[in-house]
Amino acid sequence: MTGYQWVVLFAAWVGWGFDVFDGLLFNYVAPTCVPTLLGLRLDSPEAKSATLQWTGILTSLLLIGWAVGGLVFGRVADKIGRTKTLLITMSMYALGTALCAAAPNIFALVLFRIIASLGIGGEWAAGAAMVAEVVPEKRRVEAGALLYTSAPAGLFLATFLTKLIQDPTRHLDPTVAWRYVFLTGLIPAVAAFIVRVFVKEPERWKQAVETTQAKISELFGPKYLRLTISGFAMAVVSLIMWWSVNAFIPVVSTGLAQAAAKTQGLPKAETAALVNAWKATATNWFNIGGLIGTLLTIPVAKYLGRKPMFIIYFIGAAIAIYATFGTTMPEHSRLFMYFFIGLTIFGVFGSFTFYLPELFPTRLRATGAGFTYNTGRIIAAGGPFLVGSIASQKQDSLAAALHVLTLVGIIPILGLLLMPLVIETKGRELMD
Repeated sequence: MTGYQWVVLFAAWVGWGFDVFDGLLFNYVAPTCVPTLLGLRLDSPEAKSATLQWTGILTSLLLIGWAVGGLVFGRVADKIGRTKTLLITMSMYALGTALCAAAPNIFALVLFRIIASLGIGGEWAAGAAMVAEVVPEKRRVEAGALLYTSAPAGLFLATFLTKLIQDPTRHLDPTVAWRYVFLTGLIPAVAAFIVRVFVKEPERWKQAVETTQAKISELFGPKYLRLTISGFAMAVVSLIMWWSVNAFIPVVSTGLAQAAAKTQGLPKAETAALVNAWKATATNWFNIGGLIGTLLTIPVAKYLGRKPMFIIYFIGAAIAIYATFGTTMPEHSRLFMYFFIGLTIFGVFGSFTFYLPELFPTRLRATGAGFTYNTGRIIAAGGPFLVGSIASQKQDSLAAALHVLTLVGIIPILGLLLMPLVIETKGRELMD
């Protein structure tokens, strides 16, 4: 790869990393943000129940906005270009996230999250298409998987900054500290302008857009319908798994820490510190597993093929979900099981940045990849909503959350049943 091709990959890597960073900040501050905006006392039973419910609601709304943004801006990227779309979408999700810091109530927070989600959804399609079109054919799988390693990096950054800002030793009022966390969402706006300066439109796109314009209806025509179904089927299964599990990592780790603190008879200050530490531990193990799993898609996809890769990851995901949430183990041990959740549920996403662009021709690439990847989020939005709603109805919120999350293990099994619909793209060159 040339130096410029590495610059393009890095630009898309930064965009997607901050995409994930901004998208998940709410999950880390939900235990203090939601009760504060609802006027509830922190750590009260009402606050815990409300946090579960609103985490599900806001995550589901994020996914719906993400889907709409992906559909709209995927089309925009095919029409006006990849780099222009990256600038627009990164600026949008940075502004939307920063506005959350000023939210006076839960409904304003919902509005600002929707603004951010539209930009987050649009960035993925533009970045994935740009990388696929610029890098050499023989390096497309590696580049696509490397692009997705920015997702664990974004999660690491979100975890680090949240822990840093909300650290009890800093003596920041917890009812205010979450607002500073949201303000860090402005960082991607600076990166967006840097990307626009150094990255130009792919030549492959320029040539395609001069001859003809893509129509979204083509995705459902006889020529591309099977390809659309293939990408959509794999994306929707993976998205339901990821968001149903990931959205509740802070909630589950907080409940585990509080249970351990109660057993040990820890005072309030030490309990708060333990909660902060355990949230970071669970998230970091999830991220480490996700990073390794993402990189493993490279040899598996190249040597076994795309379809065997999905089969392996879905089987592993079913086992990891049951082992993590459906078995009895010490509270602290459950945190480390998030490594296997990340390895499978998170890791499989390393394939979508090369698999979905492989399915469609250049003039339809961002539209097709954006549609198949992001439309699945509308269905996936039901996962976090149901998990949060069901778990919030129980007095023991931790036990309820673990029970409902165990049921998510059915999803990858259903994914295995969809394998006859999957189109194998191993060894194919990108369509022009």
